Amino acid sequence: MEENIIFTETERLILRNMVSKDYKDLCKILQDDEVMYAYEGAFRDQEVQNWLDKQMTRYREDGFGLCAVIRKEDGEMIGQCGLTMQEVWGKQVIEIGYLFRKEYWHQGYAIEAARACKEYAFGVLHAKEVFSIIRDNNIPSQNVAKRNGMKPVDMFVKHYRGVDMPHIVFSVKEAGAESKG
Repeated sequence: MEENIIFTETERLILRNMVSKDYKDLCKILQDDEVMYAYEGAFRDQEVQNWLDKQMTRYREDGFGLCAVIRKEDGEMIGQCGLTMQEVWGKQVIEIGYLFRKEYWHQGYAIEAARACKEYAFGVLHAKEVFSIIRDNNIPSQNVAKRNGMKPVDMFVKHYRGVDMPHIVFSVKEAGAESKG
């Protein structure tokens, strides 16, 4: 049986593990061409299901993944944000990722959720550094990373959906991590 496990929360938001019944709400994000421009367009039904299944696998294997972002005032799923393991420089790193429905853009929800994930990574997981890996043409997501204290540290090309996609690697270290070595 699936549970709505709360990952973290903020003043306005609850971030909880996604469950099967979130499929339709997830479609509102992943099947919107404008939201998904950095992925070269909207996902088909099976790609959305695969995405949801992957998050549930991440919860089991890593203890975290992308979460449903629920607005407290009305219980609406307005996006997804969370932590995932990604490969950078041949090693696994913790990444903060986020995608929101376009009607909720420019209201501070992405940075609010991303900051909560950063705090979770440092405070609960005791990470020394966290990352956001963002397509070079995704300026709004880059701005969220910068507002989350991150700086660009590298760039690489991902081959996805038949396209070479340059990505910028943003990073922030836990306060005091630099002095610890």
